[in-house]
Amino acid sequence: MVLGKLFRIYHKTDKNNVYSVLLENKNDRSETLLFESGAIGILAAHENEAVKPLYHILVDVYGCLGVLNLSVGDQNYLYLVCVSSCVSIGKIQNAEIFCITETTFIPLHAQQADLDRIQDIRKILNAQTFYFSWSSPNQQQQKLSNKFDLTICCQRSERMNETDNRFFWNRMFYPYLKSFNVNTDKWLLKAMCGSVGINTVYVGHQQAKACLISRLSCERAGTRFNVRGTNDYGHVANFVETEQVIFLDNNHVASYLLVRGSIPLFWEQTGVQVGTHKLRVSRGNEISHPAFERHLAMVQYLYGKQVIINLVGNKEGEFTIGSMYKAHHKSSRFRDDIPYIAFDYHHYCSRGREENLVLMLKDRIKKYFDEFGFYYSLGSDGEKMYQSGTFRINCIDCLDRTNRVQTFLGLEMLKQQLKVLQLDEKSTIVSRFFEVYKNMWQANGDQISRIYAGTGALEGKSKIRDGTLSVARTIQNNLLDTSKQEAFDMLLTGKSSSADFMEKFRSLLPNHYLHLPSRILMSICDRHFEFTTVSEIRVAVGTWNVNGGKHFNSIIYKKSDPLSDWLLDYNRKSQRVNQVNILDLSLDDSLSSLKIDSPDLFAIGFEEIVDLSAQNIVATSTTNQKEWLTELEKTLSRNETYVLVTCVQLVGVCLFLFVKPKYARFIHDVSTDSVKTGLGGAAGNKGGVGIRLRLYNSSLCFICSHFAAGQSQVNERNSDFKEISRKMFNSIGKNLYSHDFIFWCGDFNYRIDMPIDDCKQMIMEQKWDLLLEKDQLTCQQKDGNVFRNYLEGRINFAPTYKYDVNSDDYDTSEKSRIPAWTDRVLFRKLQPTRLDEKEANKLDYGEIVFYGRAELKTSDHRPVIGEYKIEILHVDPTRLSDVFCDVIAKTGPTDATVIIKEIDVTDPSKSFETMYIEELVKKINEQIGPIILAGFGDDHMRVTFKDGGKAMQLVQMGTFNVLDRKFQASYKTPNWIELTEEQINYGVCNTIPLTENSVKCDIDEMYDYDVPKVISPDSPDVEPIIEPIINTSTTNYHSHPLRPPPPKQSSLEGKEEKKLAPVRPAPPPPKKSSNKDKQSIDDILTTCNNDHKSTNEKPPSVQRASSASIVSQLQQPLSRPPPVVPPPPPLSSLIQNNVNHNDYDENDVENDDDNDYGLNYNETAMPNIPAPICPPPSTNPPPPPPPSIPAPIAPPIPSRRPPPPTIPPRGN
Repeated sequence: MVLGKLFRIYHKTDKNNVYSVLLENKNDRSETLLFESGAIGILAAHENEAVKPLYHILVDVYGCLGVLNLSVGDQNYLYLVCVSSCVSIGKIQNAEIFCITETTFIPLHAQQADLDRIQDIRKILNAQTFYFSWSSPNQQQQKLSNKFDLTICCQRSERMNETDNRFFWNRMFYPYLKSFNVNTDKWLLKAMCGSVGINTVYVGHQQAKACLISRLSCERAGTRFNVRGTNDYGHVANFVETEQVIFLDNNHVASYLLVRGSIPLFWEQTGVQVGTHKLRVSRGNEISHPAFERHLAMVQYLYGKQVIINLVGNKEGEFTIGSMYKAHHKSSRFRDDIPYIAFDYHHYCSRGREENLVLMLKDRIKKYFDEFGFYYSLGSDGEKMYQSGTFRINCIDCLDRTNRVQTFLGLEMLKQQLKVLQLDEKSTIVSRFFEVYKNMWQANGDQISRIYAGTGALEGKSKIRDGTLSVARTIQNNLLDTSKQEAFDMLLTGKSSSADFMEKFRSLLPNHYLHLPSRILMSICDRHFEFTTVSEIRVAVGTWNVNGGKHFNSIIYKKSDPLSDWLLDYNRKSQRVNQVNILDLSLDDSLSSLKIDSPDLFAIGFEEIVDLSAQNIVATSTTNQKEWLTELEKTLSRNETYVLVTCVQLVGVCLFLFVKPKYARFIHDVSTDSVKTGLGGAAGNKGGVGIRLRLYNSSLCFICSHFAAGQSQVNERNSDFKEISRKMFNSIGKNLYSHDFIFWCGDFNYRIDMPIDDCKQMIMEQKWDLLLEKDQLTCQQKDGNVFRNYLEGRINFAPTYKYDVNSDDYDTSEKSRIPAWTDRVLFRKLQPTRLDEKEANKLDYGEIVFYGRAELKTSDHRPVIGEYKIEILHVDPTRLSDVFCDVIAKTGPTDATVIIKEIDVTDPSKSFETMYIEELVKKINEQIGPIILAGFGDDHMRVTFKDGGKAMQLVQMGTFNVLDRKFQASYKTPNWIELTEEQINYGVCNTIPLTENSVKCDIDEMYDYDVPKVISPDSPDVEPIIEPIINTSTTNYHSHPLRPPPPKQSSLEGKEEKKLAPVRPAPPPPKKSSNKDKQSIDDILTTCNNDHKSTNEKPPSVQRASSASIVSQLQQPLSRPPPVVPPPPPLSSLIQNNVNHNDYDENDVENDDDNDYGLNYNETAMPNIPAPICPPPSTNPPPPPPPSIPAPIAPPIPSRRPPPPTIPPRGN
């Protein structure tokens, strides 16, 4: 039977402006769905025939995807989502696969609300990337286990009978109908997002279905520059399961799985400019590690054994993120179970040189390729084999490069698939399959690219085509992706991520609760005191205007004023006044008096971290930020370790957040933002930056700001505060005042309105209260203009501005500014943490442990720090489950429907005569509430209310009299708690493992409090030397020996020369040493080569020279003589071996200046191949063969002939 428009939709609006919709199945009219007043009624055939004449035909559709329950603010809007156009892709087994090309959203309410958002969701569903499977009614009578489910791969389908929620994209359209006990299997389709290719290949008398199915996960869905990396739960962006499968008519099947997904770290990339490739790691190493571990644990559990193939290269931020990936893997508990293979695709396979995949990659993965195998089944009683693992492949976007490598692996495995199905006997059949799959893999890459990036895939073969697509991607990413991302969120949750109440829900409730109706979630959160406990933490917040960072070196190296005085020893110094003689105390007393609890979190803000010059305002330098970060980590970790959560900078304003490692796995939802207020919001010379996070189940926000300067610019400063308050975190759909705690520090620039001489006199007399009466911030806060409900510690210290640098004197310049407390720290609590706070309607802010300044004199400001003791919430899952069940039980049935029957009835046909119906409705309206929907059966009346609580009241009434008859009400759906649990299960991962012997590793339960130290890679500014490719074949691709710098001036010029030639200052010459202290490059290479021969971990096709180890040997102290360097290869060989190529980036179009038509030898060109440490390098490949003829001595190159070593003059 061919799929037609099987569903017809009717609608009507009655005289009371009540809008209702009928959904009718033309092939099965035994039941019809009635949507009216926010409720669903299931009409029997006779009821449908009775009411249908009152309705008008609206549209005929192919199928229904469900009901979108969209929450916007306090309002809920319902839309019936239907498939109005689709095309057939092909048939698989007993099902036909269709691609959705157009959808229709039918409002289930009279008013057309929020139409723009609905149009954005429609665009996603109409993008021809959603698919569903359909079987004819006769085939639908078969057992569910025999029905083809597009979301489940063949191997899992043997043991999994329910749809995989990871790839079930319209799963949130189901709960609303489930709440009214509608049979969703009968009425709704299940949609998968991704790519489906089906081709029929005729094999003799049989038909073979060659299929390529890519399933995009909806667990972290979104657009390219809005969704990157991982989230806190280990779900990564653009995670796709691709299945290459062949079906035969005789039920023989062969399937091969591959997966791709974004690098499982927290990183971001902005798409502001064409040609921009800057990547930013958005969290510190240790904070990222728990999510990294969760991801590896999850893919290992779901897909068996894993091998990571990382294809990122050396372009700008790619080196940084690739090195971080490798460092996290090295520190992971899975490092021995999950091999990591780095393969710079652009370096080896640019310009379409994909034959290098065979030369460079195949041998490295052959062992795992053969071990993992693939799945095949030769009928229900025939031979079977199971795939035991998968390759997890990624590049930056997991698009173009990833698809090419997956194509290579798929075609390699295709040979074995054809062999086991006995389809490899004729070369024509084999070539036909290969041609079909090559085309499908290319179409697959284009389809996934359109979903994530908005355009087709880059092929790396045509500059013009790839350049056009790159420009299109840039336009897409900058102009359209924000609204598209919001549409993704509403499609998958039914709620806008920007809704204020969502922040509270996310903090207190698990993710799989969030798609429940907002009224239920609000009822649970209102009782959070019943399932939460409180714990105390200490938070330290500091601020310092460092006057352009000009005195950075003196700040660090001036021993008399160390940073520890400001950040660590502030409390100890404050206690010296009350200090007693330690000799007069007992040992226990003396130790307890010295013991001071250290803060759990440090938020440290800086202003003017760079000069506020025009150049820095346009393109801010992060050099000072990196140097401050290094020094802060060193200072804070003096007594115990602190790790960086994240940092954010806006020109001169910079904020760092550190935390103790034991909290790393309890930190979630970290975000940063910045707001410009300079020049009317156009410049960042003034403004604020913010960091928000959730620690356990409380949300904390930290802001550092720099307000407008000037003695009389009070209104401008007030405007800066209001602008930052209004805009902060709006870009990510958050509200500043939806957090539980806000800590605000910075150079607020509020002054003291007092003559300078009087001010200085009061400072000398320490009359702080009199000065505070003239303090602008204090006055403005009392008037309610700024910082309403914020608290500040008691000020008992001198004004922090303005000093002469390296002096205790206030400003002695011509301007002679009045001293002021410009540098402040305030905080605010917004939500109660204990029940007594709520009952008393008064918030307990905790304790201000310390508030003061430090005497660091290298700036014209003094730093300020405050320490606070606050309470945060912890959710008890067991108690939360109890509260949830209680709320659901008290909420009443989800369909809010009761069945009313007459008791002791003699003639059921006379029970609901008109007079009894009118009296019954009147009684219920008066005693219970308005009825929104009513229907009749043979012997009963159905009554539906606005909410389930009204239904409970009617049932709890027991029997009630209407005129001379008795009636009793009962629930239509008495098992509503079980139905609600079914709705929750739509948000739970229900995927069974690929292999039966997979063991789930719960990282959160086995995780140590001390997260492993992740060693950061070297700065990308110090790039590794590219190691040459060894030629192991008879093709025209030659090995590429190291070459001298090209004549053309570039950013790489000088770096290579410096690395290749160990040049040291000429005077004085090194002292001669004995022969036993000398070690030549030949010795080093021989050692590396001999050690490598003892290992067989890497095939010859990917062996490389250990240039990094050579450099490490060359960089010895000056007491040792420079090593002997062999002569460079002859110039002729350099020219002969130079192979032109172009490194294409899949992100954006490149300029000609970025393209090196010889292999790129800068030190980021191959960052992924680990440089071995000599000796012994267990996995180090052998070096390239030394040149056969000596090189001519070029005039600009110093002599390097051994021995004895000579040092060239400085001017050479």
